[in-house]
Amino acid sequence: MKVRADFVHPIPGLFSDSEAAPMLCAGAIGYRSLRLTNLQNGQSLGLMGFGGSNHLVLKLAKHKFSNSPIFVFSRNPAEREFALSLGAAWAGTIDQSPLEALDAVIDTTPVWGPVGAALKRIKPGGRVVVNAIRKEEADKEALMKLDYSSQLWMEKEIKLVANVTRADVREFLQIAAQANIKPEFQEYELKDVNQALVEMKQGKIRGSRYW
Repeated sequence: MKVRADFVHPIPGLFSDSEAAPMLCAGAIGYRSLRLTNLQNGQSLGLMGFGGSNHLVLKLAKHKFSNSPIFVFSRNPAEREFALSLGAAWAGTIDQSPLEALDAVIDTTPVWGPVGAALKRIKPGGRVVVNAIRKEEADKEALMKLDYSSQLWMEKEIKLVANVTRADVREFLQIAAQANIKPEFQEYELKDVNQALVEMKQGKIRGSRYW
């Protein structure tokens, strides 16, 4: 294959091909999302959803911000247990609240409701970063139900991720190699694609998934 050199990313020898694949997408956009939170060491971080991207964000945040507690919100009990095993300070459902308000939240869910829930849980001046290529239309009316005083007032911010840059990919790969950050993933043969899709829909796949 012939490609432009400035679009080629050197893969650290620490990673196998299977490990590198999620790092180039879920990992890199998670890295950009974490940067956009403007988090400082010691500030609290919330993660809405805990799949391919946010499980890498948790590992990265624990490396970069060792004094920052991380709170995970997920409807899936297995994902909450997974988050706690990786060092989350707390894990609960999206309608639950941790004992403290959060400085920033990264939302990786495909729906709108969690954005409103995140806005309720951040401190004045806090930021919600939406890490998603698109949001579904099914619950879009949730935006019409935002409460100004509890979800928007006091300079709360919503920041959206657009695209991952080449610099994001290269920087993340270097940091991940230095910190030995690797993805959790499940790999399927192409002939098992239907099984993979069903298990993904049922929430049975931990971390990243591809075939």
